[in-house]
Amino acid sequence: MGFIINLLVSALIVFGLASVLPGVSINGYGSAIIVAIVIGLLNAFIRPILEFLSFPITFLTLGLFSLVITAIIILLASAVMGDSFHVDGFWYALLFGVVLGVVNSAIGGMLSGD
Repeated sequence: MGFIINLLVSALIVFGLASVLPGVSINGYGSAIIVAIVIGLLNAFIRPILEFLSFPITFLTLGLFSLVITAIIILLASAVMGDSFHVDGFWYALLFGVVLGVVNSAIGGMLSGD
């Protein structure tokens, strides 16, 4: 049950961010749910590979390169989704990914009750 609630909250955050940020567009809440699933799958399967390959540069930048990996994941999700979810460029993807992570962590912390 927690997974479904987390998915719906993430989709709501994606939908809200797409309406607030000028470089991000989404077709509807159904697309937001699919985007949340796609981002979750990319984070589960592609992100570890990118982190392994970029470990030296991540180490040299004291972890700041992980923000670039986050932007790459968002751009990949935009490419997978086609016209239903579009991010205009790297900087919008970086901003979207950072805000999504921060808001998702804050709301997830409130929902967990810890």
